[in-house]
Amino acid sequence: MSETLSTLLDQITKAYKRKDALYFEGKTITYRELNEQANKSANALAGLGITKGDRVAMMLPNIPEFIYCFFGIQKLGAVAVPFNSMYKGREITYILNDCGARAIITLSNFANLINEIREDVPSLEHVVLTGQRTLIFVTPESSLNVQLVVEKQTFTKPEDAFREVGALLVELLASFGVHEAWYKHRGGVRVGGRKIATILVSEIENLITVNAMLFLAPLDTKELFKVVWVTPEVKDKVLEPSTSIEELTGKRPDNGEVVSRLVELVKEHFGVDVVSGQMKRDELFGYEKVLSLAGR
Repeated sequence: MSETLSTLLDQITKAYKRKDALYFEGKTITYRELNEQANKSANALAGLGITKGDRVAMMLPNIPEFIYCFFGIQKLGAVAVPFNSMYKGREITYILNDCGARAIITLSNFANLINEIREDVPSLEHVVLTGQRTLIFVTPESSLNVQLVVEKQTFTKPEDAFREVGALLVELLASFGVHEAWYKHRGGVRVGGRKIATILVSEIENLITVNAMLFLAPLDTKELFKVVWVTPEVKDKVLEPSTSIEELTGKRPDNGEVVSRLVELVKEHFGVDVVSGQMKRDELFGYEKVLSLAGR
């Protein structure tokens, strides 16, 4: 019987289960721990219907999750398709279509990027997220974050929240002189190839929460990166080309004016009453703390 990477890992684990297999950021991971995580990855993928011969793309940097998932895929007899986590939309789309991937495993930070190209990859059924959470920069000098909480019945299905809010933001931007904005599906509103707004949607019990973040002026992330460390791969995606209303029209709109117009559009599009709220005390405190640390 020929040996596979999966059987080799099982054999090595039996012989060296307490020996160090990986060393990452000051932490050691034994062969037993590695094999256990690989088994969990395999079981999770099997639960999604991934079977022998299926292609599973891996868009992960050099982190332990890469190893866990790689061996988990081998245990199912599926085919791992790892590729550079620095790739952009068109490159990712080409690779996924070329291999016929049924699933992709990537960092949580890349969720919006994958969602933006997902409809262009017919074979892609599952997006499996791991690692760090999505980073969104919100500063009063350059951006505006608006959170909308509505009942699920407001949308036929949660996926519609992306499409309908995306169309609403395109209309909002047009009212401030940005007429070239477009939105295809989940992820970002763009002008040309540059992002000018981001949409995040989450479900909580019977509610849907939509976070819409707009760039009103040029975004400066240098201060934030002084206190928030991210891997180069994540930083690259965070710092993807962006633009703003001020850069495109020569004028930064007033926050209150943007919110007022957005409220009008929400009422008009969704037929709901809107009750405005302010940032909570703890949220304000956390934001001010980050700013103070950045100034040191």
